[in-house]
Amino acid sequence: GCCRLAVDMALRKRPVANEGSREALRPSLRALDLTLIGVGASVGSGIFVIIGAAVQPTGPAVCLSFAIAAISSVFSALCYAELAARIPETGSVYLYAYVAFGEFVA
Repeated sequence: GCCRLAVDMALRKRPVANEGSREALRPSLRALDLTLIGVGASVGSGIFVIIGAAVQPTGPAVCLSFAIAAISSVFSALCYAELAARIPETGSVYLYAYVAFGEFVA
């Protein structure tokens, strides 16, 4: 009944469009967007300051933790690339989650 309809709507998946129906991308970044990207890059460089603070109490274990983080990042990038190759639309993590898991998860 009503519960079944709600579950079906929550778990429905978006169909993947054909490759021939791609739309052209339009530039949409404004000056504020570009400024915020620059600020984010500057804040991201703070990781190098944290390394200097973390090395003193932990020693060489910092290198090991960065190696583990690098391996984790590689696996994450490979998963994202696999999704991008399987779904022929230009999209984001939201689109990939919507196609793979349905509306409720996305």
